[in-house]
Order: sequence, then structure tokens, then C-alpha cells
Amino acid sequence: MSDRGKELKEENGSTNYSASNIQVLEGLEAVRLRPAMYIGDTGSKGLHHLVYEVVDNSIDEALAGYCNRIDVVINEDQSIIISDNGRGIPVDYHEKEKKSALEVVLTVLHAGGKFDKDSYKVSGGLHGVGVSCVNALSMKLIAEVKRDGNVFRQEFSRGKPTTELQVIGNTEETGTTITFLPDEQIFTQTTIFNFEILESRLRELAFLNKGIKLTLTDKREVIENGTRSYRYAEFYTQAGLKEFIKFLDMNREPLIENIIYIENDKSEVPVEVAMQYNTSFSENVHSYVNNINTIEGGTHLTGFRSALTRTLKKYADDSGMLSKLKFDINGDDFREGLTAVISVKVAEPQFEGQTKTKLGNPEVRVAVDQAVSEALANYLEENPKDARNIVQKVILAAQARHAARKARELVQRKTVLSGSGLPGKLADCSEKDPTVSEIFLVEGDSAGGTAKQGRDRRFQAILPLRGKILNVEKAMQHKIFDNEEIKNIFTALGVSIGTEEDSKALNLSGLRYHKVIIMTDADVDGSHIATLIMTFFFRYMTDLINEGHLYIATPPLYLVKKGKEERYCWNEEERQKTVEELGKGKDGSVHVQRYKGLGEMNAEQLWATTMSPETRILRQVTIESAAEADRIFSMLMGDEVPPRREFIETHAKYANIDA
Repeated sequence: MSDRGKELKEENGSTNYSASNIQVLEGLEAVRLRPAMYIGDTGSKGLHHLVYEVVDNSIDEALAGYCNRIDVVINEDQSIIISDNGRGIPVDYHEKEKKSALEVVLTVLHAGGKFDKDSYKVSGGLHGVGVSCVNALSMKLIAEVKRDGNVFRQEFSRGKPTTELQVIGNTEETGTTITFLPDEQIFTQTTIFNFEILESRLRELAFLNKGIKLTLTDKREVIENGTRSYRYAEFYTQAGLKEFIKFLDMNREPLIENIIYIENDKSEVPVEVAMQYNTSFSENVHSYVNNINTIEGGTHLTGFRSALTRTLKKYADDSGMLSKLKFDINGDDFREGLTAVISVKVAEPQFEGQTKTKLGNPEVRVAVDQAVSEALANYLEENPKDARNIVQKVILAAQARHAARKARELVQRKTVLSGSGLPGKLADCSEKDPTVSEIFLVEGDSAGGTAKQGRDRRFQAILPLRGKILNVEKAMQHKIFDNEEIKNIFTALGVSIGTEEDSKALNLSGLRYHKVIIMTDADVDGSHIATLIMTFFFRYMTDLINEGHLYIATPPLYLVKKGKEERYCWNEEERQKTVEELGKGKDGSVHVQRYKGLGEMNAEQLWATTMSPETRILRQVTIESAAEADRIFSMLMGDEVPPRREFIETHAKYANIDA
């Protein structure tokens, strides 16, 4: 054997590679070993995904026609109870697995009724890993089933049964109740459920499935003004997607009188579409397959867009309204100011991966195209006033796009990829590897100067922004690309803006920093500026958010001093606790300094509290629900004041719009 061979043996610590080295994971061990493969991650998103998996099973019962009520409860110990009035999971003996069907469903991957076409015609959880994954990742799970005149119960821990299937009572009702407590060994970041995140998903499901009642009860006590209370939400719609559009557009001014509603079940793919034009400049189209939000679109979205463009263009041509236009209109123009929801039910959906974010079935494109083309053509003929308003909006969008093209080209020429210089105010880092580089978008030159002094020049870049950037929610596209601060952001990040055909298509291949951090003052103006910047990223750089590159820095609110001891506090509760702790001694008073802006801190303080990777608190900006994010941004940054005031008054304590 060569010397190199001996070296390899010594490096690997073993001279044999045999069958004994092959590890076989049994049962649900694979889920516990690699949980992110099944639920996305083990942070907050994955934690809430556990609830969705169980609720989706109940929704599938509803789609099959056997369930019309689903109740979700958050208990004080962070356990979750999900109940439905469906048929109940089967409990009879499974000959092949030699155990009850209930135990099979809860302990065997890819086991369930979703693979039997006679049981479920359509299903969200088509891979059959849902409830078994929840079981594997729970410290404790209790399943109670009402069927066949009895109440059955079985308990599990970390995927393994801890009791036999037992009959604990009699009943004439049917249904399933799953109670689970997430395992802290798996979810090390957090096991605390967010009411708003679950509320948003259940509301969405109610809109997508008319006639089903969903409730959410939070039994964790809330104390406000000395009063103890619980939080409760209830969702039920009879009009389905039409009410969804009203909800999404509640803060926008409608352009047409009616919501265009399309329902077609003539083909094997039932299609449901609701759409409304408004006076805004953004496109907000949300697509779903079997209640799954396909955030990357797919064939159903392609079918909708092609039908919309073709049908509207034909009407506009036939009406003669385009005769004076000196340049062509494109797909983007037809979708400006459009809010739409597309929902299809597909028996055997083909998704790209377990994340199910893009539909691939070619037959769905044809079904949606035909349904939308026929219904929209009829609507335009029957509603000439609405049709004229839509075409006029399209013409204005085309004119604005033509004006924006020069502004976009100017920004494109100034990007790093084009070889031009970086913005003059940018203090760049020396590191050229984007995976370890980060940029701080800082409010004002004063704070920017402090940040430049306090940063680590090797991997931290600073881009000061002058005051409040343009509110893109209320601006036409050419105004956005003309704005100096926005041009500087594009240029500094090194991203490509997109094409005239699709202005929001973003090429991140040239992204120069994998952490883009918004750092503003911890006051009302700072929060407003941060929201303006987030609105810009949500509307024009959604991919950057979806790939996990956008963060918000969290500067401290207070510095509490007593003698030589100093402690920073990030909220009022921390301040009170720190003052109490330091105030117990008798050797001097406690001094509290309230930071109104980043500029009040010196460079060393800003580094220690807000910029150092060792000590800082960064909040990653994520989009749990695109529809809910769209609604909130349009409310906070739009023209309508009353809903914004109501939102702030109601949610001042609980609102978490950036997570």
C-alpha cells in the first residue's frame, strides 16, 4: 500500500468500510435527524409548519365533503390542540403493518389516505409525511378519534407510541383531535407560537374554502390595563375568493365597480379566480393549488396571465382605444393595479420539491387559460364602463413604463455589473466574498458617520440614506427609478433590476452582500423609515427577502448606569427589571439614558450593541404570508388613514409586521 493510502487511513480514523458502516434509520428517526428536510427549518417557520400540517389534514376532509368546522387552540404550555368534525382517522387493524390504522398514520412516513384516489380527490399534504412528522418532532402527542360510536385515544412521544389504542368513551359524533407539544430538543430557537401568524393562515384557508368555519383560541393570558383576557378569532366566508379580494383591497381605491369572479369546473381541474382593478401602481396576484400558496407561481399563473393579456388586448384593439398609442403594450401593463387570487384543485399536482412552491402540471395552464379567457371576454362585453376604465389604466401604465425605461436603463448602467462606480456615500468593505459581507442601510449622514467609525471594515459596508426614501406604494414606476436614494441602493447591492417585460424580475447573481441590514433610530421616525425601506424591498426585491438576505438591526432603547456598571436595555420591561436590580444597593442612584437616535451613541457603543456579530440582535425579515404582507403594506403605506389608525391602536403591543 502506498504511503498516501496509509495517510488516508489514518486521516479517516478507520481501515475498514463495510456493511457495519451503513446506518439504517428506522421509523421516524430520519425526521428527527434531518427535520429541516421535512418542515423547512427548525426555527419559527418550521414550528408553525407543524400546525399547518395537521390543519391541512382537516381541510382535506372538508374538501372531500366530510368536515365543516376546524378549531385550533394554543395552550399556556405552548401545546396545540387541533379538532375537526370529519370522519375521524380510521382505527381498525392494519393487516400489513400489524397495528391500528391510527398508529400507522402517526408513525409511518408516506402513510395516509392521500394515496388512495377513492379517499381524497384532492389534497394539500400529498406526500403523506404531515402528521407523522408532527408526531416525530413532538415531545408529546395525543390523538383522539370519534368514530364508530366510540372515542379512541392513543399517546405518543417523539414519534413512538407510549400507550396502546384505548376506548375511553362513547359518542355519536365523528372527528379527530390532535394535541401536540413541540420538542425543545428539535426547536432550540423557539417553541412559542405567534398568534398573528396562525391567524393569517386560518383566515386564508377560510377564504379559499367557503363554507368552512375555522377558529383560533389563545389561552395564554394577556394582561392589558390590569385586565386579563384571551385572544380569539373566527373565520367563515360564504363568498370565498370575492371576500378575499375585498380583504386584500380594503385600503385601495377600486377602479371598477365589480369584483370579477370566475368559477369553472367543466374540466378535470376546477378553477376559481377573483380579480379587481384599483388605482394603485402595483400588481398583487396570489396563486394557490389545493390551498397551498404557490409563491413561485407555476402553470396556473402562466395560464392566468396569458389569458388576461390576450383577452384584454383583443378588447382594447377592437375598441380602437390603442390606435393613438405610439408603442406596444406588454403583460406588465395589463397587470398594473390588479389584485387577483387564483385557486385550482388538482388531483395529482406536480410540485417542484417538498416545499411545493411552483406547479408544473401542463394541463392546468390550459384549464386556467380557457376558463379565464371565456369568462373575462363575457365580462368585458357585459360591463363596457368597467372595460373602458381597465383599458385606460393599461394605456397609462404603458406610458409610465415607457418613461420608466430610460430611468431603469440609467440605473442599470450605474450598477457594478456594468463596470460603473459605486455610490459616492457608500463606505465599502474590503471583503469581496458576498457570503461573508454585509451592508448597513443607515438613516442619515450623522448616524452613517458613527457607523463608518464603529464598523469592521473587513466585511461591513455602510450606505447612508438621506432622510425618508420615496414611498413606493404611492409612486409611479418611473418616479421610483428616478429616485436618487433608490438608485443608490440598487447600485450598491449590485443587482439587476429586470426587464421592460417584467419590471420586478430580479437577478441576484451579482448581489455583493448576503446580509442587507436596515439600521434606523429606535423612534417613530426611525420606524417609519424602516417601513418605507421594507415596502421598497417587498414590492421590488421580493426575491431578496425570500432568499433570507434582509435583516433589521435592533439598537438598544436605554442605557442604565449605576456607578461604573452599565447595562443596555432593548425594551421597557428590560429597563424596569434592570433599574430594580441595580437600585437595590445603597451606594448611589440609578441613571437611565433614553437613546432617541443612533447618533447619540459613540462608535464603540454602536459596535458593541448593534453591529458586532457577537452581541447584536438581528431580526430577519421573512414573508410568512404574501397575501397578508401585501394587505399590511398597502394599509400602512397607502392613502387610507382610518384603517391605519385602527391597526395601530389595536395592534400597538402585538404588531410584528417585519417578521
